[in-house]
Amino acid sequence: MAVELDSDADSVQLLVGAALSGLSHPLVYVKLLVQVGHEPLPPIMGTNLFGHKVLYLPGFFTYAWHIVQIDGKKGLFRGLTPRILSNSITTIIHSKAKQSFPREDMEHVSNKDSLKTSLQKVVAETSHEMVVLCFSRVIVHPLHVISARSMVQFVGRETKYSTVFASIGRIFKEEGILGFFGGLIPYLLSDVVFLWSCNLLSHLINTYVVDDNFSHAAAIRSYTKFVMGIAVSIVTYPFLLAADLMAVNNCGLAAGLPPYSPVYKSWIHCWEQLRTEGQLFRGSSLFFRRMTMVKVAAK
Repeated sequence: MAVELDSDADSVQLLVGAALSGLSHPLVYVKLLVQVGHEPLPPIMGTNLFGHKVLYLPGFFTYAWHIVQIDGKKGLFRGLTPRILSNSITTIIHSKAKQSFPREDMEHVSNKDSLKTSLQKVVAETSHEMVVLCFSRVIVHPLHVISARSMVQFVGRETKYSTVFASIGRIFKEEGILGFFGGLIPYLLSDVVFLWSCNLLSHLINTYVVDDNFSHAAAIRSYTKFVMGIAVSIVTYPFLLAADLMAVNNCGLAAGLPPYSPVYKSWIHCWEQLRTEGQLFRGSSLFFRRMTMVKVAAK
């Protein structure tokens, strides 16, 4: 069913979002392959800041070039279509939510509010954002699963997941409805923890730390949530890693089966396994990837 957008701004937002998805996709693609543990290139010897020799795994550009050599430049955009659809649907859902519940109708935090009142308003606004965020995540998660599985086919050179509609039919036939929601719970937890932490920490810092008498107080407050987002994303990354691994685990692809990956009973089992191996932040950095002792031992 076609969705009519209410303004030109919505159309522009969709186009910009699709363009950004396309530009960032090679980075997302390489990151996912690293997350599932696919390391096709040997480490190289380098030195750290203290002059000690350490082993480094290939960074993003070397890894991306490896993909290009095998699949061509077009290969860097495997799994892009369901990702663009996912981001577009998310944008539409958030746009419709804003139209249904305009920000003008919501009580916003004011400098005249008491500490208790301002906190209550932050909680109310964050609760509204959480409902919209979780709803959109549930709706688009099947597309995320399809995109992830399309990308990790690079590991085993499979062609099991091709088009979006063919992938939908295959997942439903082999795994049923639940197959579309692999990794949903840790993704929701990541979204909720990120949202509440950013909003509450930003509010507390802007209220108790940033002094109104400071000449650049307004400028500092405008960047507080951005800085908090960077800090909180480090904490929530293990949830995203577990979510991505569960999305492709035991789906018939080499990347989700031994020896690349154990067959996890649940996302908690996946988390515990990663924690035991010291791999909870695998793929969090695609540059200057120092080889861990676990990987050295495996080699």
